[in-house]
Amino acid sequence: MSFHVLPLLLLLHLVARLPASTPAPAVVTHLPGFDGPLPFHLETGYVGVEEETGTELFYYFVESERSPGTDPVILWLTGGPRCSGFCGMVFQVGPINFVVAPYNGSLPQLVYNPYSWSKIASIIFLDTPVGAGFSYAHDPKGYDVGDISSSWQVVTFLDKWFSDHPRYASNPFYIGGTSYAGKVVPLIAQYISQGNEQRRQDEINLKGYLVGNPITGLRFDDFNSRIPYGHGVGIISDQLYEVIPYSYVLTKSSDKIMDLVFLFLFLFKGCNGEL
Repeated sequence: MSFHVLPLLLLLHLVARLPASTPAPAVVTHLPGFDGPLPFHLETGYVGVEEETGTELFYYFVESERSPGTDPVILWLTGGPRCSGFCGMVFQVGPINFVVAPYNGSLPQLVYNPYSWSKIASIIFLDTPVGAGFSYAHDPKGYDVGDISSSWQVVTFLDKWFSDHPRYASNPFYIGGTSYAGKVVPLIAQYISQGNEQRRQDEINLKGYLVGNPITGLRFDDFNSRIPYGHGVGIISDQLYEVIPYSYVLTKSSDKIMDLVFLFLFLFKGCNGEL
């Protein structure tokens, strides 16, 4: 179904994007594939984070459905890196979900998610680093960013976003994310905390951060547990698991491990037609 999400995103982009000379964000009231007006407040827009390269970060802002004046504001980042924030809005903690159904050539359908975090918090879904989703740079050099430089761009984004949305500035603020975002969420939190202490920016009411299934680094991520886990939940069969030399798993890098697993999967599927 992912191949058919693109038209929806392009249409969303056309609905949301304003002329370059107009800095104001856009309020989106309808989405292709969603029946009727949206039952929540959705704002989209761009924020410039680097003048030299013309880097603009795109965001989706979903206002809390409970008490937006006092409820927390969450910045939610996805993994990849360079997965769109739209993924977080429709697949993770946001207020809409895709209808899971066989593709029949029509537009994918969207439905309201009654378990959305927007029930109790306002959420900013951000396309970061530049190149993710609709975020872009006028100068190709702007796409050459790493974890540190992109994290500073997120801090710049937040400083400008709260300046443009002062009614949320005093709300409790949290940073969250999954997968690769586990590497940058703590970094962004540290930069904000240091900026507050040193008064480098208007104070952001940072209260904490949260990460789910985070990547942190090869020194800390337990890649070796993937084989026993895959076997334990039935992804790897008993037959395949018994022929994987476990001592090899414990001593080799994750790339070598996965190469070995894929080799066994290929051989077993080629010989038996099934796993």
